[in-house]
Amino acid sequence: MFEAMTSSPFFGLALTLICWWLAVRFQKKTGQLIFNPVLVTSVLVIAILLIFHIPLERYNTGADIIKMLLGPATAALALNIYRQRAILKQHFWPVVLGCLVGSLVSILCVRLLCRVLQADSVLLNSLLPKSVTTAIAVSIAEGTGGLSGLTAAAVIITGVEGAILAPVFAKLFHITDPVAEGIAIGATSHAVGTSKAMEIGELQGAMSSIALCVCGIITSVIAGFFAV
Repeated sequence: MFEAMTSSPFFGLALTLICWWLAVRFQKKTGQLIFNPVLVTSVLVIAILLIFHIPLERYNTGADIIKMLLGPATAALALNIYRQRAILKQHFWPVVLGCLVGSLVSILCVRLLCRVLQADSVLLNSLLPKSVTTAIAVSIAEGTGGLSGLTAAAVIITGVEGAILAPVFAKLFHITDPVAEGIAIGATSHAVGTSKAMEIGELQGAMSSIALCVCGIITSVIAGFFAV
């Protein structure tokens, strides 16, 4: 019976949703930034698969439904830009320049570290788009010869780090401008960071939402020039 249940296409989907619900409640209850729902959900899913010896293929049967939704979710990001068009028009150059610099710095840091550590081209190409949202990052990695699984893991880690450290760095460097704070979060930690920016403030969330979209476009254009 257990095998039949885990073989169901709905098993992976249900497990992910339950773990996400628990992670969100846990984060709200503790109030600790380190218990980011994405991180906690990932740990819970991995732990359950390991403890009960459930093959990854069975989990992916249902989890592939979530992966399938990444494409439409990415296309829907254009709606964020449309809704915030007034703010974008008001802060056009700060947004564009901030996103351009943020994307370039992220890519150049990966290129530099991979060169110093003598990493191979597959690793480099997989990590280049780590600071943009998953669907865009995976497409960029696949187009440049990277590994989509490694890229997805790097994107999640980057997003969780951004969500945890963004408030800390804002306080440390005395960043009080909500526009600058929102752009910085969205440019470096995509959708996961944007969820945190929305908690910080409405304007920060709006600017972060715009930044993650603009950075996705910019990174799609320039990543190929730095790939090996």
